[in-house]
Amino acid sequence: MAKPAHSMIRVLDERSSIEFYRHAFDLDEIGRLVFDDFTLIFLANPESEFERELTVNHGRTEPYTHGTGYGHFALSVDDLDLQRAKCTQRGLNPTPIKELQMSGQLAIRFFFLTDPDGYEVEVLQRHGRYR
Repeated sequence: MAKPAHSMIRVLDERSSIEFYRHAFDLDEIGRLVFDDFTLIFLANPESEFERELTVNHGRTEPYTHGTGYGHFALSVDDLDLQRAKCTQRGLNPTPIKELQMSGQLAIRFFFLTDPDGYEVEVLQRHGRYR
C-alpha cells in the first residue's frame, strides 16, 4: 500500500519560499538535507505527515519557469524493490533505483515513474524520514 510523502518544487530564493509557506499555510521547516549541488528543505505542520519539499539548486541565479520548474509527487512504500518489479511487470517503465548518501549513511532510496500526462511520481523506500 502506498502513502503520500511529499510534493516537491524548485525554488530560487529559499528564504522567501519558506516565509511564504509559513505565512500562507503554517508550514515550518522540519528538516534539511544539504548535498553538494542542491539542498532539500522539508516543510510541514502538525496536522499532517505530508510535506512540501523545496529544492534549492546551488548556484542557480535565473528564476524558474513552469517549463523548467521541475516538480513531482512522492509516495513511500514498504518494499521499493517489489514495487519497482510490479511497475516493470505492468509496463510502467520505472527508472533505475537510486540511492543518496549523507555522511556515509543511506539518506534516500527511490525511483521515478511518469504518469500519462507527463508528471513525475517519485516512489521512496520507507526509511529515515520517509515512513
